[in-house]
Amino acid sequence: MKKNLLLGAIFLLLFTAAGFSVYANIEDSSKSQLPANSAKNDGVIRVYGPGGPLGPMKEAAEKFTAETGIKVFVTAGPESNWINQAKQDADIVYGGSEYMLRSFMLSNPEMINEKSLTELYPRAAGILVRKGNPKNIQSLEDLTKSGVKIIDVNGAGQLGLWEDLAGRKGLIGGISQNIDISVKSSAEAIEIWKSNSKHDAWITYESWHHRLTDVTDLVELPEAEKLYRGTPIALTTSTDNKKEAQQFIDYLKTDASHQVFQKWGWK
Repeated sequence: MKKNLLLGAIFLLLFTAAGFSVYANIEDSSKSQLPANSAKNDGVIRVYGPGGPLGPMKEAAEKFTAETGIKVFVTAGPESNWINQAKQDADIVYGGSEYMLRSFMLSNPEMINEKSLTELYPRAAGILVRKGNPKNIQSLEDLTKSGVKIIDVNGAGQLGLWEDLAGRKGLIGGISQNIDISVKSSAEAIEIWKSNSKHDAWITYESWHHRLTDVTDLVELPEAEKLYRGTPIALTTSTDNKKEAQQFIDYLKTDASHQVFQKWGWK
């Protein structure tokens, strides 16, 4: 009897562990489009970068595949989520700003083919506010008012973004005192924005509004006050698909791709 109980307990333990393994794999696969058993030289172009440009990058990749038959998989999000895999199989890496990709190159020397580095399209900064704009925020000056709570992304292509905007108008101190929380990534900011309604504003790229239309309104800054940052892209030094990867980058610079980026909030 005891022997049967022991065998049953061992079987249950193994079954449960297997179940956890299955679900863990499902969880991991949801973070990337990459097939589980992908080979580096299988003709698939693998693109890595931050989450901000994911919308237009993915849409352009789908159009490119439809036109050429060449598969493109885009993996996006915080760098820590994909850097280990990218070191093994990345063909292309893009940034959420010029300094962001340059910083990546410094942290990962010899990974990026510097001669291939090119700029796609700029995007402007703006102010995201709650739906309906309950605090009636219409300008940078309004962000200095008492009771306004601001989220600050101190990284992810937005490092120093609000300070550059505020500095030209003498508003650094006023906005600084209303920053309620600083985080390192847009993913963190979005999670906080959706889970805690006490925050009123987020100085970020206008393009994020196109991803968050259900929970934000966009306050556009006057053209004379706007700041733009770039969207750089480059081949890796280890790509086995250099010709096809360069073909995709060239496609991203066509008028058709530009229209895709414009739809997502780029200039």
